[in-house]
This record gives sequence, C-alpha cells and structure tokens, in this order.
Amino acid sequence: MTGQLDLRGIFPPIPTPFDEGGSIAFDRLEANLERWNEEPLQGYVVGGSNGEFVSMTPDERVETVARVRQWAPKDRLVIAGAGMHATHATLKLIDRMAEAGADAALVITPSYYKAKMDRATLTRYYLDVAEYSPLPVLVYNVPANTGVNIDAGTVLEIANHPNIVGMKDSSGDVSKIGQIAYALKGEFQILAGSAGFFLGALAMGAVGLVAALANIAPVPLAEILARFRSEDLPAAARIQGRLVEANTAVTARFGVPGLKAAMDFQGRYGGPPRRPLLPLREPDRAILKRILQSAGLL
Repeated sequence: MTGQLDLRGIFPPIPTPFDEGGSIAFDRLEANLERWNEEPLQGYVVGGSNGEFVSMTPDERVETVARVRQWAPKDRLVIAGAGMHATHATLKLIDRMAEAGADAALVITPSYYKAKMDRATLTRYYLDVAEYSPLPVLVYNVPANTGVNIDAGTVLEIANHPNIVGMKDSSGDVSKIGQIAYALKGEFQILAGSAGFFLGALAMGAVGLVAALANIAPVPLAEILARFRSEDLPAAARIQGRLVEANTAVTARFGVPGLKAAMDFQGRYGGPPRRPLLPLREPDRAILKRILQSAGLL
C-alpha cells in the first residue's frame, strides 16, 4: 500500500479514560486495550475526537500514544491525532508523536479562523506538514466539529505528496469519497469516518473505517468488511442496517458521553468525560441501553 502503510481494516478512535477527578486513568486504558487486542482490529486511533483531544494538553496526548504503543501488538497500527491550529505547532506535536512510537499522524483541518480555511490555505497547510513530518500523514475531515469541510479538489491536489497517504472523512459525503477514490485509482487510502455510512463508503472506494462504534462493535463491523470483500452484499447490508441506530446513538445523538456509557454497559471502562462535558443523564442511559440491546451489542 501507499507509503507501506496498510489502512485496510477497522480502527476504533479510542476514548481517553478519565477518573472522577479528571485525571487520565492509564490502568483503565490498559484494561480496555487488553480486550481490544483480542478483537478483529487493524489498529487504533489515539487522540481523535472521541479521545477528547481538545480537552487534553500536548503532554497528555503524547503520553497516551506512548502507552497505547506499549500495550498494543506490534503489528497493529497506532495512528496519533496530532493536529493543531498552527503549522509549526502541528509539526512539533508530530515530532513528539513519532518519538512516542506512532505509525502515522492524523491531522485535523485547522478551524479557528474557519472563514479563511479556503483551498489555498488548506493546501499550503497540508503540504507544509507533509514535507516536514517524520510520519505519514492522514487528512482528518470532520466538518460537524470544525465547521471546515475540505473539498475533493483540495484533497486531489495534496494527495500527490508522497507523505500524504490517506484521509479519514467524517462528512458523510460518499460521492466525494467516490470522486477521490476514482481519480486516484487506489493510490490514496480513504477511511470512512462513521459506521453509519460504512458500506456505502466501501462501495465508493474506501478501504476501512475509523468510527466511534468500532469501540463497542468491532466484530460486526469487521464482518461488514469481510462480507463486502467476498461480494456478499446482502449480508453486509443486513449488518449495516442493524447498526445504524446504535451508531447514531454514540455519535450525533449522545456523543462522547454516550460512547463512554456504552462502553460501561459492555464491561469496558468508559467512565466520565472530561469537563465541560457531562456524563450521560439517567433517562438517556436507559434509552441508549435499549438501542444497544436491539442492535445485539449487549
């Protein structure tokens, strides 16, 4: 694969476990990884949106990546969320992630000056990062959180850089995925950014998935991928359909607090989110539990 980095598979964007005082509970992280390590996953995204990276210091982000690299099997990729709002800050963080043992850097679109994040600015940003990064770079597009939606033309322009190896696209625009995949003919690896449109993204050229639901449903998501590869589309569609409501519950509907509650329901450690996020309220926990039971995840 491009850059010798094989992104074909399922990657959970793992939540950062916090204790009631707001400190990172590394013992809980290790326990979660022991279970994930036995499940059909290609690797881990550490410090993504579901990892609450915006509520963590750079030191905490780096240490979490180092711990995951220590506890993950050597053949599993560790993709480090390493985006900042300034180019020099992003490069400084990527350097530290490389030292911590990350295999690739997931770089979110800068967004604070979102009105100025046009094609020229984003192109220059990603090319500068790619030129100096010691790690392969994946573009991270998540407009629901950033308000910035990188378009296909910009991606096609920056994908020519040999150190930009792929993209996680959470926009839900499968036509854009198809446009990029068709134009680049498999030389650029696209990861669907939500399980809700996983099968559609695969059909349009995506090679894998980074999604909140992968933290609690790695087996059925891996089955969708396997069924798609074997051209058993009806079976893949049945699994996809069964997971749609659960995916919405741990993303748009209940967000990070919902994902963490779902992990608790499964006997994993979710724990509280870091303030200002609040834990899921009891009425919503009951709704979430019913949805997960209906999806066969409890």
